[in-house]
Amino acid sequence: MAKTCFLHPLMFMLLLFVTLGATLSKNSHNISTDQSALLVFKSHITHDPHNLLATNWSTSTSVCNWIGVTCGSKHHRVTALNLSFMDLTGTIQPHLGNLSFLASLNIRQNSFHGSLPIELINLRRLKYLNFGNNSFDGEIPSWFGYFAQLESLLLYANEFTGVIPSTIWNLSKLEKLSLFNNNFKGQIPTTIGNLSNLKRLFLDNNSLSGNIPIEIGNLAMLEYLVLDQNNLNGK
Repeated sequence: MAKTCFLHPLMFMLLLFVTLGATLSKNSHNISTDQSALLVFKSHITHDPHNLLATNWSTSTSVCNWIGVTCGSKHHRVTALNLSFMDLTGTIQPHLGNLSFLASLNIRQNSFHGSLPIELINLRRLKYLNFGNNSFDGEIPSWFGYFAQLESLLLYANEFTGVIPSTIWNLSKLEKLSLFNNNFKGQIPTTIGNLSNLKRLFLDNNSLSGNIPIEIGNLAMLEYLVLDQNNLNGK
């Protein structure tokens, strides 16, 4: 007959204490990782005219109380970063990819510039990404298409060039795609029909060419479509 094993109450309490301690230690490390990532980000802000980050982002206060930062109650990790309309100048650092619980990243209406580090691919929980009205240049990285949870991708009014990566058209949960006022070229592919949840599409004021794919007509959820100021046929 199998014997039932019982833990002595003291042993049970010791095991519970060790397990809880390890959990708390892990959570502390994770939020510390988020804090470190944001401090590196802050260190590459070259212009902060309102001293918003300079005075508020301090190790003397919890990162969850920093301006523009939101933490989730469940995991106590940074889930949203909103630095829009702060007149900041700087670059995006690879360390930002350590914010692995980030679901919303909004830095619109600033003067961020340069290219985007591949480490951002680690932000697999992203649902909202807004880099609008900055000075980013170069091509949109193909790995943007791996943000499987993304619902809004807003890269308007920058200096992006090249073709729109084909991976973008596979973002099945995407509801809003705003790429206007850039320097994109090439054609709109027929695979745009894969964006079955798309509600708003803004591609105006670029250098897109070729025919407007008829597959756009299959986007049943589409409410707004703006393609003006391109070299497209069929408008």
